[in-house]
Amino acid sequence: MVEQEEREVKPHQEETEVVNLGVNRERKEVKVRTCVSVRDELVTLLQDYQDIFAWSYQDMSGLSSNIVQYKLPLNPECSLVKQKLRRMKPEMSLKIKEEVKKQFDDGFLAVARYPEWVANIMPVPKKDGKVRMCVDYQDLN
Repeated sequence: MVEQEEREVKPHQEETEVVNLGVNRERKEVKVRTCVSVRDELVTLLQDYQDIFAWSYQDMSGLSSNIVQYKLPLNPECSLVKQKLRRMKPEMSLKIKEEVKKQFDDGFLAVARYPEWVANIMPVPKKDGKVRMCVDYQDLN
């Protein structure tokens, strides 16, 4: 058991290639596995139906807030928590500001005035250099 605990588990790596489905200078990139036997048919299918994908935040403006808005179920007996501000590296902080500005401009985020609790943003770097923003809500209840 000790040997198994010390063994490093690495994520499964698959060979992929980036395929641009856009025309001219428009970039609509998807990753496709290279070892798929029906690769050409898959790329053709994606090109035929590329209009059903959301390529930017502006493409998602028609979503109903009933579907995409999440409400946190809070236990009223629990005391509210304000997490301490987490410090970030300057380059990570710039990426977070860029992503937040983009989501504010597209109407995905709204400012909350005088919050009773605060949960920090947890930036998760992606392989392409961008940042996925997550929030850890464990302290709420």
